[in-house]
Amino acid sequence: MSELTNNEPARQLLDRIVGFGRYLRARGMPVNLAQTLDLVRAVGEVGLEREDFYLSARATLVTRKEDLPAFDEAFEEYWRSQSPQEISCPAPQEVSCPEEEQARQPSEAGADGEGSGEEMLLGLEEEGGPEDAESETVPVYSPVEVLRDKDFARMSPEEAMRARELMRGIDWCMGTRLSRRTLASRRGSYLDLRRTLRSNVQHGEAMEIGRRERKLKPRPLVLICDISGSMECYTRLLLQFLHAVEHGGESVETFVFGTRLTRITRQLRARDVDQALEAVSAEVLDWAGGTCIGESLHAFNTRWARRVLRRGATVIIISDGWDRGDTELLRGEMERLQRSCHRLIWLNPLLGSPSYQPLTRGIQAALPYVDDFLSVHNLRSLEELASRLSEVGAVRPERRQAARVRLSSEVAGQASGR
Repeated sequence: MSELTNNEPARQLLDRIVGFGRYLRARGMPVNLAQTLDLVRAVGEVGLEREDFYLSARATLVTRKEDLPAFDEAFEEYWRSQSPQEISCPAPQEVSCPEEEQARQPSEAGADGEGSGEEMLLGLEEEGGPEDAESETVPVYSPVEVLRDKDFARMSPEEAMRARELMRGIDWCMGTRLSRRTLASRRGSYLDLRRTLRSNVQHGEAMEIGRRERKLKPRPLVLICDISGSMECYTRLLLQFLHAVEHGGESVETFVFGTRLTRITRQLRARDVDQALEAVSAEVLDWAGGTCIGESLHAFNTRWARRVLRRGATVIIISDGWDRGDTELLRGEMERLQRSCHRLIWLNPLLGSPSYQPLTRGIQAALPYVDDFLSVHNLRSLEELASRLSEVGAVRPERRQAARVRLSSEVAGQASGR
């Protein structure tokens, strides 16, 4: 057998190099077996000094410029516990190319039945890697999965740009509602008199009874987003989310509020998101200021509700619940808004924190009138919201206050019966 496979430290280094190639592939980099073999040959030429080994691995395993930052991060993580030179190994000239070792000692390799170093690498790849415990526990990494779980407030500008692209790929299906209009159907519950009479005139008798059924149309969506100072670290990405929803749905109305309510539906209709956000910035005057949720909802209920809440709209409020206004006003406007819409959803970016508790007076006043209280702190929460919206049915959810009134009436009835 060759000295590469006879020497246990050299075999250990070879296993680590194979594991490193597999680790890079798990992180989304296109590393194949030939590149791994090139790195083995390079080690035989340059030695095991950390800088030389790093440059050799970078030259042989990286084929795209955009993969360089990911490679540097993976190299530090994988070789942090044990650098290449810490593995005691034969001199560089002894760690030569596996094919050269086989050509130099064919009889010895054939006698042991082990094959060349290249065959050993192929075997390790097919068997799922060496039996080394550290190699087996290498974590699987996906940049997209990490980005989906990362909080919006902690994203770098580059990650925010990537998140914006991923937002565009979310399918915003708003659920459906039954329209008053009908369309032709074989098994509809409504009689199609016009089609039936037309068939009768053509054939002399009623050959077929035409039927119609009610059309299904997308349910309207109304978005009301908090842009006050307490939401500043989330505002830009949330506005990009509003832009994605505006272009992903058929009937979407969008409002923002701080100390007053502003409709930004027209500004968000610009196809380019940067132009849309620039138009929103010019329109909104209370950016990153105080928060008056009750006054803003009062303005919505009195000026816009009849116009945008027709046909069973779903309303989404995005806010952390910090309110400097009148709590009783907020409670009354939330109750009025819930009665006017088909479903009322409150999205809170702070809900993604495990230690979060709804203790602010604003959120405590609003929660009794909320049908769904959800998080909106990362991409995965947006995907879950899209799934929740697609499942909104024709039946309104049971309101909590209605359940309390019914329970009170039942208790009162039992007491009077006694």
